[in-house]
Amino acid sequence: MDIRNLFLRHVAQTSPAPLMTEIADAKGMYLHTSGGQRIMDLISGIGVSALGHCHPAVVEAVQQQAARYMHTMVYGEFVLTPQVSLAKRLADLLPDPLEAVYFVNSGAEAVEGALKLAKKVTGRHEIIACRNAYHGSTHGAMSLMSSETYTRPFRPLLPQIRFIDYNDPSQLDLITTRTAAVIMETIQAESGLYTPEDDYLKQVENRCREKGALFILDEIQCAFGRTGHFFAFSHYNVVPDVLLLAKGMGGGMPIGAFISSSDHMRTLSDNPALSHITTFGGHPVNCAAALATIETIQENQLLRHIPEKIDAFRKNLAHPSIREIREGGLWFALDLEDSALLQRVVRSAVKAGVLVDWFLFNDHSIRVAPPLIITIPEIIKACQILHTVLDDC
Repeated sequence: MDIRNLFLRHVAQTSPAPLMTEIADAKGMYLHTSGGQRIMDLISGIGVSALGHCHPAVVEAVQQQAARYMHTMVYGEFVLTPQVSLAKRLADLLPDPLEAVYFVNSGAEAVEGALKLAKKVTGRHEIIACRNAYHGSTHGAMSLMSSETYTRPFRPLLPQIRFIDYNDPSQLDLITTRTAAVIMETIQAESGLYTPEDDYLKQVENRCREKGALFILDEIQCAFGRTGHFFAFSHYNVVPDVLLLAKGMGGGMPIGAFISSSDHMRTLSDNPALSHITTFGGHPVNCAAALATIETIQENQLLRHIPEKIDAFRKNLAHPSIREIREGGLWFALDLEDSALLQRVVRSAVKAGVLVDWFLFNDHSIRVAPPLIITIPEIIKACQILHTVLDDC
C-alpha cells in the first residue's frame, strides 16, 4: 500500500474528507509536497508556526537541547534550565501578578489546568464561557463549547457551565458570587474572528473583580505577536488572573502553559499535593524551542513590521466575492457568500499553491494567518493567487 492509503487506514481520521496533501519537507513560508509542488502556508499550522517552518534558531535550539537531555522526570520535580529560563522570560514579558508558569503540552491542557485552578482558588464550581468559543476538545474544555453539534454525542459534560454572548455587556450580571471563573478568548477565533468592542474586556475584568471570580483569557491562538503585541490583552487595558498560551509559543514544537500569580499557583501544591500533574509538560526540548522563538521575535523586531504587513494584505485582498474582511492583527477572516463557495476556494487554493482554511463555527469565512516572517512581496503574490482562485470559483 502507498503512504496515502496507509494514512487513511492507520492514522485516525478527524474528517470524512482530509486534504490528503503529502508533505515531503517544509521551510520558511513554504510546504513542499512529494510531487514537487510548493505551497505557501497562509495558516501557520493553525497559528503554530509563527516563525515559519524549520526556523534555523528553533532547529538549533532543539538539536542542542536534545543532545544534552530530554525527558528526565515528571514536571515540577527537577530543576531544568530550559523550563526555568522560559518561565523567567515569560514572566518578564508579562505584567504583575502573572509570574508563575505551569507548562503543559497543548492549549486544551492549559484550559484544563486553568479550570482546576479556578475551582481550587475560589472554592466555587460555576464556570462562565462564551457562545461560539473554542477552547479545546478534551472533555473539560469541550464543556465550554456551546455548539450542540459537537457536544451532544459526549454528554454528560462538566456541570455548572453557563454561556454568555461575546461582546454583550448586558449579560455580565450572570457573573455572580457563585462564579469560579469567566473564560474567554481575547479575540474570538473560531466564530470567524471577532475582536472585543469598546471597553468590553475591561467590563468583564471589573465584574470578575467585584464578584471574586477569576478572569481567564485564552490567548492560545492570538499570542506571540499575532496581533502586533506579544500578548493580545495588551491592546485592551486589562490583566487576566490566568493567561492561557500554546500554538505559536513553541515555534512548531508542542507546548502550552497557564500562567497566574504565585499565590494562586501555590494552591495546586497543597491539600492535596500534586493537585495537577503532567508527565511531559515542560519538556526540555520544547521549552528550548519556545525560548528560541521568543528571542527570535524580539531580536529580529518582527512585531515592528506587523502593521505594514496588515496594510499590505488589506490593500491587495479587495475582491467582489469578499463581502467583509475582519482583522485581528496578522490574522484575517475573509467573508464569502456561502459555505459551498468557501469549500471550493479552500481546495482550489491548495492546488494553486496557497494554503488557507476556514473556522470551526463559521462556514463562510476564509482563515488567513501567515507566519510572522512573511514578506511584502510574498503577501502580494499570495493575494494574487487568491484572487485568481476566487475568479475561477
